[in-house]
Amino acid sequence: MARPRITDAVGRAALEQALGDAPASRTDTATAVRYLLELLVERAPGNTVEVRVPPFGAVQCIEGPRHTRGTPPNVIEMDAPTWLALASGRIDWTTALAGGTVHASGQRADLTGLVPLLLPR
Repeated sequence: MARPRITDAVGRAALEQALGDAPASRTDTATAVRYLLELLVERAPGNTVEVRVPPFGAVQCIEGPRHTRGTPPNVIEMDAPTWLALASGRIDWTTALAGGTVHASGQRADLTGLVPLLLPR
């Protein structure tokens, strides 16, 4: 059974806490990460690329060939602070990739044009 979608109100509140000046709780960070992953899937539905933000979540997105077994050929992985900054527009895809905070493998492992999901306030 699928987990219910995180509402915008809950997701944005958690994101505000996670990106705030004070250290965020693990719960707020997890909720913010999952909320932004849900927005990514809405923006780019599909099963070609797996985006991983351990230990909080992973999703498959972007149209193209479907992957069903073993390690996916197109994987993007990063830590929670990098995902929150990237998805919220605090850093861009090229900068994150060049800085080594994002690990992308596979021909389709690219979020150009898909992030930021939310513009910084």
